[in-house]
Amino acid sequence: MIRLDAATVMHQWAVGGLLFLWFTTRRGVAGPGYAMLLRIVYAVFALVAVALGIRYGVVPVREVSAAVVALVAIATVRNSNPRLDLLAPLVGVPGLIAGALVAADGGTDTAVSVLRIFVSAAFLGAVSDAMLLGHWYLVQPGMPRKLLNEMVTAVLWLWPIEAIALLLPTGMVSVLNGTIDDGWDGVLGWFWLASTILTGVLTFVTRAALKERSYSAVMAATGLMYLAILTAFCQDIVARALLAG
Repeated sequence: MIRLDAATVMHQWAVGGLLFLWFTTRRGVAGPGYAMLLRIVYAVFALVAVALGIRYGVVPVREVSAAVVALVAIATVRNSNPRLDLLAPLVGVPGLIAGALVAADGGTDTAVSVLRIFVSAAFLGAVSDAMLLGHWYLVQPGMPRKLLNEMVTAVLWLWPIEAIALLLPTGMVSVLNGTIDDGWDGVLGWFWLASTILTGVLTFVTRAALKERSYSAVMAATGLMYLAILTAFCQDIVARALLAG
């Protein structure tokens, strides 16, 4: 079974968020302010990952990787070359692998643990960046809606992959059928299932909202992605906490 490690979660979030920053900046349309904002935000997340690792249990490769992610993000904060936005996610990969190996720890199959860590990083990064990008339309209303559509579509593709990764043995199927006791008479397992379904529903509705031509559709989509962040984090974090037990 996997362990829920706050340092690994923050490292994943930083790496995934910076990866999907590149996913947006590669178009060369979003203003430099958007990229600067996200680089700073996720640099802070990476530093928080380092602090949590030092406080609750050092994994040297992960902590060094997270520190380098933060340094690269800060060093490129004024970068105007989208290709350089791939550097921070790439240097974060060793930390993801290290976190996955610690999470497996002789329980969950190592390949499954690595899959979960990488998919989770992409999933949390995509859903967070979708919300942040939606807000940026207030600053840069002339941006083509295609950028937000692409981000929401990425969330929609990652959502079932995330669910499948968490269902793989030993996974949420064992919680739902009672093999793993959630300590709440099965309530948390069903809460996870409801959160997973609702994340998909919210993402589908967001994409439908973006088909409307009025500018208010973008703001509606942003609001929906706020809700999707909550359900997506429940989909990921609740499952990992239950499986860590």
